[in-house]
Amino acid sequence: MAKTKTTFFCQNCGAQFAKWQGQCTSCKEWNTIAEEIIQKAEPTSWKKEESGPKRISRPLRIAEISANEESRIDTKSQELNRVLGGGLVPGSLTLLGGEPGIGKSTLMLQIALSLPYKTLYVSGEESAQQIKMRAERIHPDSKNCYILTETKTQNIFRQIADIEPDIVVIDSIQTLQTDYIESSAGSISQIRECTTELIKYAKETATPVILIGHITKDGNLAGPKVLEHMVDTVLQFEGDRNHVYRILRAHKNRFGSTNELGIYEMQGSGLREVSNPSEILISRNEEHLSGTAVAATLEGLRPLMIEVQALVSSAVYGVPQRSATGFNVKRLNMLLAVLEKRAGFKLGAKDVFLNITGGITVDDPAIDLAVVASVLSSNVDIAIDKSICFAAEIGLAGEVRPVTRVEQRILEAEKLGFGSIVISKYCKLPKQNYSINVIRVAKVKDVVHHLFG
Repeated sequence: MAKTKTTFFCQNCGAQFAKWQGQCTSCKEWNTIAEEIIQKAEPTSWKKEESGPKRISRPLRIAEISANEESRIDTKSQELNRVLGGGLVPGSLTLLGGEPGIGKSTLMLQIALSLPYKTLYVSGEESAQQIKMRAERIHPDSKNCYILTETKTQNIFRQIADIEPDIVVIDSIQTLQTDYIESSAGSISQIRECTTELIKYAKETATPVILIGHITKDGNLAGPKVLEHMVDTVLQFEGDRNHVYRILRAHKNRFGSTNELGIYEMQGSGLREVSNPSEILISRNEEHLSGTAVAATLEGLRPLMIEVQALVSSAVYGVPQRSATGFNVKRLNMLLAVLEKRAGFKLGAKDVFLNITGGITVDDPAIDLAVVASVLSSNVDIAIDKSICFAAEIGLAGEVRPVTRVEQRILEAEKLGFGSIVISKYCKLPKQNYSINVIRVAKVKDVVHHLFG
């Protein structure tokens, strides 16, 4: 009998060690190293080894490789197609992560029920009756979706050989277990081995596979870090469970951009796609309130109009507070220093609170001018005209700098009915005539003079 081979893995980052130790030297976490059995019972494969000569690949010149562009599979969800880069690529492996209860299983079940292709939804967390109850609420009429409640990969591949689905959804990768590894489900070895089997199946049959993954308390995908390197696409489903809106982002995409954004609204009948997110990110109150400004930003190819709210008040305690939600606090401190040095506003002894509405996080530097406008509006307690929006970056010298693709921002503001947009004086526009009033400024002082006189 062969000797059992074991090794030690960090359950947080997947680092491998020869013996047990208290702290992982890779991720610096304590008490995360556990012993796992790594001896395999037989060669890993998603199917039985076929008799006969094996195909041996040979090196080819780059000119000899055929570059036929394969058609993508339409998921019937415009938001998911946008994030993926146009749809699912045949033979690709997609990993979807998110917090518990955020709606990962609901999104994937909704996609599986709406597809006209033969889809196999494998669940290791719920029973068939529970999935049936959710399916009746989301999409009661579906003849192409097959439900399988199984955790052993050998049984899953046996059913796949019988059904021959066009798309496979695994919920979740942490619940799968293979006979080739003798460790428990969810361990580093099991996750790596099960994913390897699914990759072989996807590449050999050109069938797209979607994996749902758990995340750790730090917000990272659970399991070894190599899992994210093995798959083709890594998606993150974000949002606050106290709000109805969910955001789908791509952290890695071998077949498209990682800058795209998909927005969904959680309803009783499932997730509804939000085709015009600017309407939900801008409040429609009739009152003129100080401390609010609208910024024209971009997420990938999609222009968004978001509302920036600021509150400036006298510091009650000795040290003034600086707090920002959805915006970088260090960049907020930089903008406040520019206002103090270049525009003459005394904000050093005041509390400043900033909030990006809608629960999203913005990294676009074009939001700088809207942040400055909202802070100044709250400081002097004068409301900004609701028909004005902003799109420019602020430099350390107090200059208003141009941003990329400003014409697309102008057209989006024009489409949503804004009367004016404030941009940098140095922006180069292909045309000069717009139905919206384009205001060009060069310094922060010019913005202050235009807004507050």
